[in-house]
Amino acid sequence: MRKLSMLVVCCMAVQGVMAQSTEKKLQDALTILVKDPQMQYASYSFYLLNGTNGQKIWSVNENIGLAPASCLKVVTAAASLHTLGSQYQYKTRLAYEGTIDAQGVLQGNLVVKGGGDPSLGSARYQSATETAVLQNWLAAIKKAGIKKINGKIIGDDSIFDTQTMPDGWVWQDMGNYYGAGPSGLTWRENQFDILLQPGSVQGEPAMLSSTKPAMPYLTLVNELRTGPKGSGDQAYVYLPPYAETGYIRGTAGLDEKNFTISAAVPDAAYECAYRLQQALEADNIKAAKGITTIRRQLITKEALPQKLTTISTTLSPTLDKLVYWFLRKSINLFGEHFVKTLALQSEEQVSTAAGVSVLKTYCQQLGISEAAVNIIDGSGLSPANRITTTALAKVLYNAQKQSWYGAYYEALPEANGIKMKDGYISNVRSYAGYIKPKQGPPLVFAFIVNNFSGGAGPMRQKMWKVLDSLK
Repeated sequence: MRKLSMLVVCCMAVQGVMAQSTEKKLQDALTILVKDPQMQYASYSFYLLNGTNGQKIWSVNENIGLAPASCLKVVTAAASLHTLGSQYQYKTRLAYEGTIDAQGVLQGNLVVKGGGDPSLGSARYQSATETAVLQNWLAAIKKAGIKKINGKIIGDDSIFDTQTMPDGWVWQDMGNYYGAGPSGLTWRENQFDILLQPGSVQGEPAMLSSTKPAMPYLTLVNELRTGPKGSGDQAYVYLPPYAETGYIRGTAGLDEKNFTISAAVPDAAYECAYRLQQALEADNIKAAKGITTIRRQLITKEALPQKLTTISTTLSPTLDKLVYWFLRKSINLFGEHFVKTLALQSEEQVSTAAGVSVLKTYCQQLGISEAAVNIIDGSGLSPANRITTTALAKVLYNAQKQSWYGAYYEALPEANGIKMKDGYISNVRSYAGYIKPKQGPPLVFAFIVNNFSGGAGPMRQKMWKVLDSLK
């Protein structure tokens, strides 16, 4: 018994020495960073946990709320997996209203009833691609005996509210692919591509070659100019929700040839209905009264579809597979869908604010102070978000205890030899994740810097040097 007690004491002593060594190396590395000119006016925070027992090893400014950028996604992913379950699937229904006569004419409307699926039409999943979904829908329509539609094709996005942009998102972001907002009927990740060609001389207008796919119902005003050689892609799309006219502004470097930028679709439900209409017309099935959406019908006070007959149900990939790309490629759209889905499951009024309330409640259940999580979206795109590194690290530590942890850990990107989520918006860099050092227990950390000066690339390298001290 005495030998066992001595062994325990020795192990604790060794762990203590290792912890002190880890703390000293981290302090020294962070001291170097803080003295760097880029940090002169910056705010920063670091929190480090023992990944085995959850004890704090070291922290600095751990109770200061900072903008986390995409590191907020580790909270949204964990709360979604915990609340919805890793095998949760979204359902999109293809249905009709009315009757089908003996000649195969649908006397009524064809309706795509969205279920909030962020992956519908996405190229990331073989079963969810635009081609696969449209082919399945076309087969279901034919099987139902529909040869003509004496009505409309309606995109029903009513499962979510009509505010597709969370409060706090900035004007420069919302027309671009990373600022695509959630819709009850999302399609192709609510994106389209714009092909551009700079002029031959700096200052000349850059040319808009085409869009992919063609977007004939949108007007794009091209104000893009040719920038200096080496200045790269500085083009932005200004296309707000539900608009029919957008502007392309900024510059394209003189040496950028035939480059592409991705923009956000302003009305995803309409886009989905439009692509279905195209697929049907290619097979000689026409909708006599065109296309619309439930939102548009509410504005014009048209009668809404009532009794629907479902002819096809499209299931999304399971949530763990959606979370994989959400964290791995930092898809803001997926996070905002998850937030609204959390609101839907809690039977609250569906909105971003209601879903964010669920995220906050999840954190409180982990013992995290309500004041430590002052957020307004689920993706981290808003610069108005504030969260402490304490909260981020505790969420990551708790995730290790859950049945869904394997999928969660796998989804995290690996950068600088560390399994961690990164975050970046203007003047914000953040990292949060797991480190398995050569010696000592596994580590859980969160590291945020706000309001640094100079380039984001150099700041990334300097923050990585700090994290290197923990390997």
